[in-house]
Amino acid sequence: MIILRGARRSAAALTAMALVASVGVVSCGGADGGTGDGTFTVGHTEPDHLVPGNTTSSYSFSVLSGLFDNLVGLTKDGKPVMQAAQSVESEDQKVWTIKVKPGQKFHNGEPVTAGSFADAWSNAAYGPNAYEANDYFSQVKGYDELNPEDEGAKPKGDKLSGLKVVDDTTLEVTLNEPFNQFPQLLTYPAYAPMPKAAFQDLKAFENQPIGNGPYRISGKWTRNQPIKLVPFDGYTGPRKARNKGVTWKPYSSADTAYTDLRAGKLDVMQTIPAAKVPEAKRLLGERFLPRKMGTIDYLGFPMFDKRFASADLRKAISMAIDRNGINKAVYNGDYIVADSLLPAIITGHRPNACGQLCTYNPAEAKKLYDKAGGFKGTLELYFSNAQPTYYQWMQIVANSLKQNLGITDIQFRQVPAADYFGMLSRREEKGPYRQNWEADYPSAQNYLQNMWGSTGNKMGWETTKENKEFDALITKGNAAGTEPEALKFYHQAEDLAIREMPQIPLWTWAGQGGRSDRVDNVTITPYASGLLAHEVTVK
Repeated sequence: MIILRGARRSAAALTAMALVASVGVVSCGGADGGTGDGTFTVGHTEPDHLVPGNTTSSYSFSVLSGLFDNLVGLTKDGKPVMQAAQSVESEDQKVWTIKVKPGQKFHNGEPVTAGSFADAWSNAAYGPNAYEANDYFSQVKGYDELNPEDEGAKPKGDKLSGLKVVDDTTLEVTLNEPFNQFPQLLTYPAYAPMPKAAFQDLKAFENQPIGNGPYRISGKWTRNQPIKLVPFDGYTGPRKARNKGVTWKPYSSADTAYTDLRAGKLDVMQTIPAAKVPEAKRLLGERFLPRKMGTIDYLGFPMFDKRFASADLRKAISMAIDRNGINKAVYNGDYIVADSLLPAIITGHRPNACGQLCTYNPAEAKKLYDKAGGFKGTLELYFSNAQPTYYQWMQIVANSLKQNLGITDIQFRQVPAADYFGMLSRREEKGPYRQNWEADYPSAQNYLQNMWGSTGNKMGWETTKENKEFDALITKGNAAGTEPEALKFYHQAEDLAIREMPQIPLWTWAGQGGRSDRVDNVTITPYASGLLAHEVTVK
């Protein structure tokens, strides 16, 4: 049995969210952060959407986390904690009973009920709506009926059949399969509720979201303009604001945002560009905000290309890469080199689980490389142009492979960021490629199943008998009744993936933000909630 009740009962692990360093200012006025009215400003990248189910962007999440309370939230250390729910319970990990706290209100005065969640989730899962977070509801019974595979086929309905509103405070959720990570999934921003008013005019709701969180939006959202949130007087939840409001100021350049932070025109910056970090540490002092992260970089192999069929070749490439050297040269030594398929902040991470296969050892790498028969043809290395650091470390990887393995014909394939993941989804890459993962919700399963499982991996590994065994272990873990039992199966799956090495872990990112001297109590978590805006105090 897995039960979440009250504030502290944990069913699994952590959620990881990373903000890329491209955050900085669209022209929106030059007023200093110091307004003296008890509010503060945060620099961020422009959100894509502000309807919870229609975004998977961490920039949108930053704003949405203030506007909405999910059923379940996360503590600072990533443990599930009740927000809008009173309890989340299941006897079999397949049918879940959720009790919603009575007396909660939306910003327009509507009551928050079990139906508020059911309506929002069905709206996001309904295929014709084409919401960005649509597939995050695929665990719920009835999802396939709302998303028929045949092109041109119409959905059989517009409601998830697995959602049963028993009464105003009780929601029964039936999943397709047992899934003990469901309480963690409920922390994902797409699972926020929506009021009845939203469905009368979804476009108007997008421009002026009506949430149930500690803040309400002041005015309407205008693209590329600041988004001002003010405390909601009717809020009765656990995250009451300790300030008079927060303004999210959109930036298109991280360097510009950092300049504004230094000049006192910005109060909080969640991610300082890597090149500016040494200076920021020196200039900001105690106002420099380092934090642990859960975003991890990997180098994947196109397993559908027979040239990469040998596990010994893949292991040789892993052992030929000097992770520590790259960390020092590119990331000021602040990143954490990978010793597992999971970041250290994830419950279930085992130190040195990857062992020698993730340790720089040129001599052993060459032995494995020769045993595999070497590599013939051009080795193409794929990465996007989203960050200049990608090209920097790919150059070092290429030099290591030349020097340590003798692969001389290496070419870079730098792909526009907008096209990169589409290319990987179509499996058009012809060589090792950079990929990263930032967890959707706090669970080892979220990394392993999404990055190595048959329905999520980009490697083409699903055709192997080893991957079928991997999937079976994940399924057993998902159905387990306790966290230790689940982790036992997840660890077995991780060990199998390490032995095969269809994708090698490289390093976990470091979070490096900063604050002005006007604000205090600034906590930036590595989870979907990001900055805990409600806790910030203004001097």
